[in-house]
Amino acid sequence: MAQQQTGSRKRKAPAVEAGAGSSSSQGLAAADGDGPLLPKKQKRPATRRRLVHYLKGREVGARGPAGLQGFEGELRGYAVQRLPELLTERQLDLGTLNKVFASQWLNARQVVCGTKCNTLFVVDVQSGHITRIPLMRDKEAGLAQAQQGCGIHAIELNPSKTLLATGGENPNSLAIYQLPTLDPLCLGDRHGHKDWIFAVAWLSDTVAVSGSRDGTVALWRMDPDMFNGSIAWHSEVGLPVYAHIRPKDVEAIPRASTNPSNRKVRALAFSGKNQELGAVSLDGYFHLWKARSTLSRLLSIRLPYCRENVCLTYCDELSLYAVGSQSHVSFLDPRQRQQNIRPLCSREGGTGVRSLSFYQHIITVGTGHGSLLFYDIRAQKFLEERASASLDSTPGPAGRKLKLACGRGWLNQDDVWVNYFGGMEEFPNALYTHCYNWPEMKLFVAGGPLPSGLHGNYAGLWS
Repeated sequence: MAQQQTGSRKRKAPAVEAGAGSSSSQGLAAADGDGPLLPKKQKRPATRRRLVHYLKGREVGARGPAGLQGFEGELRGYAVQRLPELLTERQLDLGTLNKVFASQWLNARQVVCGTKCNTLFVVDVQSGHITRIPLMRDKEAGLAQAQQGCGIHAIELNPSKTLLATGGENPNSLAIYQLPTLDPLCLGDRHGHKDWIFAVAWLSDTVAVSGSRDGTVALWRMDPDMFNGSIAWHSEVGLPVYAHIRPKDVEAIPRASTNPSNRKVRALAFSGKNQELGAVSLDGYFHLWKARSTLSRLLSIRLPYCRENVCLTYCDELSLYAVGSQSHVSFLDPRQRQQNIRPLCSREGGTGVRSLSFYQHIITVGTGHGSLLFYDIRAQKFLEERASASLDSTPGPAGRKLKLACGRGWLNQDDVWVNYFGGMEEFPNALYTHCYNWPEMKLFVAGGPLPSGLHGNYAGLWS
């Protein structure tokens, strides 16, 4: 996002990377002024059940051929709960790159990342070697120059890990690369978004959806004929050639009566089981679409915490969406009129929840204050540190919330740092992105300083 300073006094509250929504309010309400957006035929009677019954019911509904059962499931669940306290950090040197906003594992040792300085790169977590990936350019040149300060906010791999979706040189455009070669395949720069792309979600191996700051979501379909060949197209001078595509469908976020000008789409999450796409917008609403050949909106509901809703994830096993805001994580089951799981408070100095991920019943929270927290949604409490014990006994909970504090990273000590932040030697990094490699039991975490005017980065491998 654009780096701006609003005054010369040090006491002035600095701008942060994530935009703020409307003021906080409790409860759920329709996004439009003409009543609930959920069709009457889909309403279900409100029921109050104990939390354990509710979660058990969600688990039963989620079980199938791919579900974990019996001893293997119990063993995996135990490992997931114990892993966070065993992780140790090894920082990675990213040079002078500015703020890592997005990341995904490509294989057991390579992670692809996107930054605020509009750099797409692959880092080898074993050697530390960095390879920069050329960005795709719009067919009409010159549009990207006016879009400085945004960067790459989203990177997503399709289910078969054969395609990667991210931003182009123009952050309004959707770029598709082939994997594992990272050859450019196509660029969505025709009749698409008019503002920065903040989020991407794959609906299938060949269909992706992008969410933009212009208040729209766009559905893109990749022609299989484009990537059935294993050899990339190249021009006569050896430069890669890629197709320029247009979206199959574009849907606008409904205007809320409370904040009609702030419909920016900030995050997306897809439920493959229900074939539904969830989105959060900065006006403080959650939206749900039925995702088929086109997008058909099902509902829009007001979130209980409306400031800085910047991240969203979905749990298949529990059929729950989790939304990260300035100080809370809210849980939503769109099929239930009465929400049964209370929001969790991050209590990290109001710096916000900046990244979220679900794995089984544990949700990992990356904060704006440089720490990782782990929440057990079944027990409805954070994982706790374990007290030291003798060799003959099992360590028990110490009562303190388990918190992994990330390292200092790199900070550019420029005039902004001196004049506006008093030359603070240590500045916590916002953890804008994290991703697990569960087969290897590794966690990649990255980010940078929270104030928009500061230039720096952090990346670490926890294993």
